[in-house]
Amino acid sequence: MSTDEPTYEEALFRLMVQSVRGYAIFALSPEGLVTTWNQGAEHIKGYPAEEILGRHFSIFYPEDRVKDGTPERQLALAAKEGHAEDEGWRIRRDGSRFWAHATITALYDDHGVLRGFGKITQDLSIALEDRRKLLGRIAEAQETERKRISWDLHDDTIQSMVAIGMRLQMLTGAIPPDQKFKIDALNETLQEAVGRLRRLVFRLRPPRLDRQGLVDAIRDHAEYAFAGSTIAPVVTSSGISPSDDASVAIFRIVQEALANVYKHAQASVVRVDLSAVDGGVLVLVSDNGVGMDDAFVSGGRPGHLGMVDMRERAEAIGGRLTVRSTELDGTTVEFWIPAD
Repeated sequence: MSTDEPTYEEALFRLMVQSVRGYAIFALSPEGLVTTWNQGAEHIKGYPAEEILGRHFSIFYPEDRVKDGTPERQLALAAKEGHAEDEGWRIRRDGSRFWAHATITALYDDHGVLRGFGKITQDLSIALEDRRKLLGRIAEAQETERKRISWDLHDDTIQSMVAIGMRLQMLTGAIPPDQKFKIDALNETLQEAVGRLRRLVFRLRPPRLDRQGLVDAIRDHAEYAFAGSTIAPVVTSSGISPSDDASVAIFRIVQEALANVYKHAQASVVRVDLSAVDGGVLVLVSDNGVGMDDAFVSGGRPGHLGMVDMRERAEAIGGRLTVRSTELDGTTVEFWIPAD
C-alpha cells in the first residue's frame, strides 16, 4: 500500500470539508492562487471548481480593495501572525456583492516552510440585513432625540438665559458703582454657560444641517473641529442631492472621521470630498498624516468604537465603508451612501 494513500480519517475529513455548503473552505498557494474548492465555495461565490482553480483569490474582492493591496496585505499578515481575519464586501461570479467574514490561516510544514494558506469565508448577508434594519431603527431614534434636545436647548434654555443676561445689563445702572463688578461677574459666567450650551447644540445637531444643507454643515463642523490647530480642512462637493436620512448618516460618519484625524493623524491637511456616484454619495475623508497599521485598518483596535460606529452607520442605511492607510500617504476613509 502506498504511503501517499490517505488514511480513512483523512479521506473522511476531506469529504466533510468538500461537502460543507454553509462555508467556503478552500486552500491557496503561497502566492494566493486557489488550489482547492469545496461545495460551499461554489454555493457562496458562484464559481465552479474548473473556473476558479489556479486563479488569484483577489478576484473575490471589490476593485477598490484590490487596488489598495488588501488581498496581499491579508496574506502577509497571516504569514506573520499565523492567521488574519477580515470582514467586508466580497464579489460573486455574477458581480453581486455579499458581506463576508473571512479567516486566512498560514499552513507551515514540519520544517517551518510556508506551503500555502487555508481560507474560510462565511456569507453574513442575511445577518447583515437584520443588523442593518436594527441599526437603522436605532440611528433614527437617536437622531430624533438629538434633534429634540437640540431644539429644546436652543429655543427654550438658551433663549431664557439670553433674556436673563439682558435683564442683568438693565440692572447695571440701578446699583451702586462699587457693586457693579458683581453684575459683570454674573454676566460673564452666564455668557460662558450660553457659549457651552451653543457648542453642545452644534454637536447634537448642527443648525445648518437642517437650514442650509449637508455641505455647509460639514464645512462649519470642520472649521469648528480644527479651530486653533495646525490642520487645514478642505471641503468640496459635486452634484450631490442626498435625502435627509442620507445627509444625517454622511454627516455623522464625517464627524467621526474628522475626530480621528484630530486625535491620531498628526496631519497638516484633511480633505472631505463629496460626489454623486451610482445613485448615491461617495465621500472621501483623506489626510496626509502618519497612517494606521494593517490590523487597525482591517478591523479596528479592540475598544475603538469610532471605527465600528462609522462602518455600522454606513451599513445601516445600505451603504459601504472602507479604510485605506499607509505611512507615506496618510489615511483615507471612503464610503458610499445611497442618496434616497
